[in-house]
Amino acid sequence: MSIPALLLAAALLITGGSSRVRVRTVVETSATVMSPSGAADSLAVASTFDVFATCLSSGMAVSSAAAAAAPSAPRRLAAVLDRAADMLALGADPAAAWSNSGLPLDNHGDALLRLARRSAMSGAALAQGVSDLADQLRHDAASAADARAQRASVLIAGPLGLCYLPAFVCLGIVPIVAGLAGDVLRSGLA
Repeated sequence: MSIPALLLAAALLITGGSSRVRVRTVVETSATVMSPSGAADSLAVASTFDVFATCLSSGMAVSSAAAAAAPSAPRRLAAVLDRAADMLALGADPAAAWSNSGLPLDNHGDALLRLARRSAMSGAALAQGVSDLADQLRHDAASAADARAQRASVLIAGPLGLCYLPAFVCLGIVPIVAGLAGDVLRSGLA
């Protein structure tokens, strides 16, 4: 075997193990996407709610559906889903299982807890409510992105105006004024 082939084989052996670690790290961190404010990403929460609603719509028990949706959820929401799934699997009262027991939650987790408690008390279908909650989160995320894009366009217009306005004056208005002034001065002197 040649030396380049041995070096290539060694490189493949060395990088093979680290690529698996890199993939695992990317998968673990992608489930906990956070916004700059520290709140969970609305689209990640909405996709978790979609998984939860789909599991419920397919006929899974609430505890099984919560356990199935928890691995793809952001960290805080995953804790809520895991806790509720464990308590429901042990036969706890649904109102107690979906209560907040001091877990730090954002608005999305609180909304899910309220919806699940209301569903447990009234007997209403939880799947449609969770699906509606996911749709609302996606709509809110789209509205926030649109507002940020409009704000960026306003902020960009100022510097662009400051750059193009002097060029327009120097290249567009000054030659016309100078040409007209030259014509006026020549006609007035003659």
